[in-house]
Order: sequence, then structure tokens, then C-alpha cells
Amino acid sequence: MNQLLKYIKSPSEIEKMRTAGQLAAQVLEMITPYVKKGVTTEYLDQLCHDYIINTQNAIPACLGYRGYPKTICTSINHVICHGIPKDKKLKDGDILNIDITVIKDGYHGDTSRMFLIGKVKPIHQKLCEIAQQSLYAGISMVKPNVSLRSIGRKIEQIAKANHMSSVRDFCGHGIGKDFHESGFQVLHYDDPSAENDILQPGMTFTIEPMINLGGHQTRLLADGWTAVTKDRSYSAQYEHTLLVTESGYEVLTLRSDESLDQITKF
Repeated sequence: MNQLLKYIKSPSEIEKMRTAGQLAAQVLEMITPYVKKGVTTEYLDQLCHDYIINTQNAIPACLGYRGYPKTICTSINHVICHGIPKDKKLKDGDILNIDITVIKDGYHGDTSRMFLIGKVKPIHQKLCEIAQQSLYAGISMVKPNVSLRSIGRKIEQIAKANHMSSVRDFCGHGIGKDFHESGFQVLHYDDPSAENDILQPGMTFTIEPMINLGGHQTRLLADGWTAVTKDRSYSAQYEHTLLVTESGYEVLTLRSDESLDQITKF
């Protein structure tokens, strides 16, 4: 039995998801010029907060979610995800993931991307490229009657082919009125339990592979949020919110610096 069928959205819900997705993408576009050496992630958080509230007239989904204290997640170097913005300044050679989730008219848009600060080591630049490629490869497989298992398998294959690993402790998720739709998990590795999770038109969900230079094992810091690589190797992540269409997919959080041609080549 396909447990995902209950998450199919109506046309009016899909329109709201499109709006929320584009707002999330616009936050990443807005913040891009400010992400540079010497800037604190606390400052970036404040800029995003003000933009979401005052310009978009929307709600920052992360702020207060299960007690999370900030508007955005900022994950630097060996931080995998859910890094909390702080007053520490970005430095030359850092790699940074900024994760944005916006609520508009009750629906969520969720997306993230990597930023390279100054001169980054070639291996860390490659890590970011592979993380983006693995996202695009997963997206390119999305269409009706495809299993979530096959998407996870493809992502894991790309990581392994580049002598990297795909994180198993965190995953993509169904999204809509709920930030995380329970029972709709998008794993980024080959798991037989996802064989019967079959995509159908009208479903909306995220793919958000976290790729590590070392092993896939994680560790949670004392703040209860920040997840880091257990071996302290660097980690990179990209994320999009997607809609399953009658013939394939729509990227609801596509940015102006991306194109569908980039995605389909994978």
C-alpha cells in the first residue's frame, strides 16, 4: 500500500505551494550579496528575518519551530545541518549552507544552497559541486510511479562514486500545510523500506542530500540542534521543494541563477 497517497494536494493548494516556494527562493537570492568574509551568520539571519516579515509579508517557519531560536539555519564546514546563527564571523575558506523556510497563506516553501567564502580548497569546492549534482540527479528522476527508494539509491551512488558519503540520519520530507509531513520521508540512500513509497501527481516534498567528505555518521551538539560530522569532515547540502506533475516534476523553489537544463543533464 502506498502510504503517500493521502498527501496529494489540490490545485488550490499547489498554487499556494508555488507562491511559498518562490518566496523561499527569493530569500536566498536576496541574501547572496551579503554572504562574504567578515560577516556574521547572526547578521545574515537578521537580514533574512526582516525581509521575510517586512518585504514578503510572510512567516519565517524555523523561528520557534520546536524551540528553534532563529529564522534561518547556517551550517558551516563540518556542520551538516541546523546550525544556529551566531556572532562568529565567516572566514576565508569556509563553506556555508543557508537553509530557508517560509510560510505564506499557511503553506511552506523550503530550500537551501551552499556559499563558498573567499578562496576555498579545491576538495571542498568539489564537495559542494557533488552535493548539488546529487540533488539535481534526484530531482531528474521525479515523475509519477517512481519509488522514493530509487531516488535515494541514485543520490547514494553519486556520493560513493566520488568517494564521499550520504548522510542517513536526516532526510527530505513531504511538505505543505505541515513543515514535515509525518510518514513522508525522502531518504538519500538506498533503503528497501522506501520501495513502496510511490510518487503520484500532486505530491509536494523536498530532496535535500547532505554529502560528507568522510563517513556518513553524525553527532548532535549540546544545543540540541547543530548536527556535525562525527569525523569532523566537511559536509555540503542543497535542497529544493518539488511538485510531482502528470509527466515529471516542477521545482517550486527554483532560483534565477539556476535553469532546468542544469538539472535535466543529470
